Amino acid sequence: MPKLILLNKPYGVICQFSPSPPHASLADFVPIKDVYPAGRLDTDSEGLLLLTDSGPLQAKIADPKHKLAKTYWVQVEGSPTELDLLPLLTGVNLGDFTTLPAQVRIIEEPAQLWVRVPPVRFRASVPTTWLEIIIREGKNRQVRRMTAKVGFPTLRLVRYAIGDWTLDHLPLGAWREEFVVAPRQHHPAEVTTKPKQRGRRGPNKTR
Repeated sequence: MPKLILLNKPYGVICQFSPSPPHASLADFVPIKDVYPAGRLDTDSEGLLLLTDSGPLQAKIADPKHKLAKTYWVQVEGSPTELDLLPLLTGVNLGDFTTLPAQVRIIEEPAQLWVRVPPVRFRASVPTTWLEIIIREGKNRQVRRMTAKVGFPTLRLVRYAIGDWTLDHLPLGAWREEFVVAPRQHHPAEVTTKPKQRGRRGPNKTR
């Protein structure tokens, strides 16, 4: 049976198990051998990262052809209106590719967020806004490039969900393992899970 690990990755942690000073690595948080990230999460981004020891499961999670939704909480500089965000809903030309239409809405700062270390650098004269952005792609730094393209640079990026897997009840730096039931052949993207165990907290704790 394949392993599936959910990790709430802190800011500044590099998305690999091998050492890469001065950054912490996944090995500092997940003491399980032979699992690998199913998709990436930038060093300066936070939140949900899935790891598995199964190549087929990794492909089902990470491959855009399966259209697995990824939900991000995004703090941007400025005060965008719904009209400002309209290009994100229809697809943004980023030069090397045009994004698929995204789901975007303005939200309050999520109540379950932790204090980021180091904190985001703000400009006192410029307000900030939280957005929920859902995409079904995973290009390099895509969300950051999307918000910058429409004039609202990303200050903080937290991945809340991948498909039905979420950060709920998963403190910063903590992980848990879930059972994975192999999908039937005629539903190649279908996976079902149930909680197995909760991992220990990492060095960073929720606040």
